Amino acid sequence: MRTLPLAALALLVPLATSVPLHAQESPGEKLPVVTHVLPNGMTFLLLRREGAPTVAFVTHFRAGGVDEWTGISGTAHLFEHMLFKGTRTIGTKNYDAEQALFPRIDAAADSVTAEFRKGALTDSAQLKRLRDRLKQLEDSARQYTVSNELWRILTENGAQNLNASTGNDLTNYFFSLPANRAKLWFVLESDRIRNPVLREFYSEREVVMEERRLSIETQPFGMLYEQFVATAFQAHPYGRPVVGVASEIQAVNRHAALEYYHRFYAPNNAVVAIVGDIAVDSMKAWASQYFADIPAGEPHRPVVTQEPPQRGERRIEVQFDASPIVMIGYHVPSAQHADAPALAVLSQILTGGRTSRLYQRLVIRDRVATAIGSFMAPGQLYPREFAFQGVPIAPHTTREIEQAVYDELERIQREPPSPFELQRVRNQIDASSYQRLQSNLGLAFQLSSSEALWSDWRRTFHDQGTQARVTAADVQRVAKTYFERTNRTVATLVRPAAAADQKGGNE
Repeated sequence: MRTLPLAALALLVPLATSVPLHAQESPGEKLPVVTHVLPNGMTFLLLRREGAPTVAFVTHFRAGGVDEWTGISGTAHLFEHMLFKGTRTIGTKNYDAEQALFPRIDAAADSVTAEFRKGALTDSAQLKRLRDRLKQLEDSARQYTVSNELWRILTENGAQNLNASTGNDLTNYFFSLPANRAKLWFVLESDRIRNPVLREFYSEREVVMEERRLSIETQPFGMLYEQFVATAFQAHPYGRPVVGVASEIQAVNRHAALEYYHRFYAPNNAVVAIVGDIAVDSMKAWASQYFADIPAGEPHRPVVTQEPPQRGERRIEVQFDASPIVMIGYHVPSAQHADAPALAVLSQILTGGRTSRLYQRLVIRDRVATAIGSFMAPGQLYPREFAFQGVPIAPHTTREIEQAVYDELERIQREPPSPFELQRVRNQIDASSYQRLQSNLGLAFQLSSSEALWSDWRRTFHDQGTQARVTAADVQRVAKTYFERTNRTVATLVRPAAAADQKGGNE
């Protein structure tokens, strides 16, 4: 279970276009996908593929970090963990006895939170006593718990790639089963959506805190990226970390998590893609049998907060005892915008592979950097950042990487990319499109995420074709439109000693 990595985001970025969707259909758009929508709004995308007798299941919920409200950041990720804890019948020896302890556990947790929120006035000894009491109560409830029973049932029936991830815009759950065990997915998934039990909630909250420590607080890139995004987004919730703010993770309670669940984990906010050796009619019948009576909930409401225009360059230094890293970002539109395909092509021209401009200059020719890359993040539904990340080779500096990025952006504003460069990107798009059709799980992931984001499973396939039709003039136009100094945010990771030396030199 994890927050969605940037590498995965790069594979899933769908791109908008003004070209009608029926024009120039790609092979992916012609796949014989059967859409089955239940009366409660739950959408199933069914695709039979001959081959290995396996079936991939991917479920996307229209719920992510942007949907959290103040005080509960990290709850989308925490709830992802909770859905593996079982139901009223799975994961427990005595559900009634277990539930009887929950009010006492919640009261103890509220006492811990009240003391913790005193900040500098917190009585550390009292806080320890309260935490020990909470642990004792959760241990008492654990006598009724069958740990990892859901996981055990699935793996004993041949489940593979069992996992989940949380992003800014969506949360997903996925695994594959042998074809002759496909019905098990319907039985188990309907149960855990209908009857989730948030057992071991507060101990799992500590697990999420540990994930934050490992992925952000003790990782140079994680720390830099969190501060970079927070600096770039001062109003929009994209500026909050999906894994959560530490103080809010430690304070969120079971009631808040359930409120989040009831608001977003409704059938009408869910899209399921089922790909593999299936009988489509059986899938339809089981979908209706197991999911149709789950009540629909509120429709997903888009975030109304908009990031105001940036009025000048923003620069921050993040002190961390590690080799320097630089991140440079520019505000660009969402993945739905007509400029998104040209921005994706520009990214490939600059950093997409060993023959790209910045890789050739910084890594191959001048040996200034060990790595240079670009990506669009943190999400897709709303305006985001076109970001560069570079790691210098000593004694070279992050300033040299910055200058190279600015030089190449200015050059492409003056001179359009060459036909060779555009053809290289088109070849990469073709290869990527082919690769995505090879894996049942990868294909199910693409179908489900595209439908959840854009209400059209064909959209991502179509957008790959749109990228292939981007012209040199399109690339040059977006380079001139968005890559201005006033629209720029720069975050640099520096060692504490280096920061002190720089400060001393400026005094």
